[in-house]
Amino acid sequence: MHVVDAVIPAIWAAFWIYWIAASIGVKAGRTPWTRFAGVRVAIVLIVLLLLRLRVLKGHAVTGDPWLQGIGLAIFLLGLALAVWARVYLGRNWGMPMSEKADPELVTTGPYRAVRHPIYSGIILAMIGTAIAVSLYWLTAVALIGAYFIYSAVMEERHMASAFPDAYPKYKRSTKMLIPFVF
Repeated sequence: MHVVDAVIPAIWAAFWIYWIAASIGVKAGRTPWTRFAGVRVAIVLIVLLLLRLRVLKGHAVTGDPWLQGIGLAIFLLGLALAVWARVYLGRNWGMPMSEKADPELVTTGPYRAVRHPIYSGIILAMIGTAIAVSLYWLTAVALIGAYFIYSAVMEERHMASAFPDAYPKYKRSTKMLIPFVF
């Protein structure tokens, strides 16, 4: 077992504990969390099933210490971006595709570079995990990445209706997930 095999899961666990704790005290939403619970549960179940079947472990294990180091750095960078964006949003944060009763348009900080930096950060952290641990984690990246893109599109529809003048301008000037690219 490599050090990253223990460090990365421990940091992921700490990240999700923080994420859940930080969700206490956010603004009330207009839509119930359960609205898209089926999609969320399905993604988690698929990833857990793949883990149980050992599809994401063992076969394409990264053995190169340089790749593990690069993967760990990308992983940490991704989580740092997600946490920065989450802290920057403060009480405006909500579950994917949730609509806030009194939304605010945030276009500064990490939101200056991309419209959905939390999604970008989590995807980047997952790519780092795949590089550091096993390339089979790219399966999870694809599933969760697709979910985040779908969530972003749905959220943007709401933001465009909530901010009909400001959001289209912001959308034209700022990429969705990858600065200058997408």
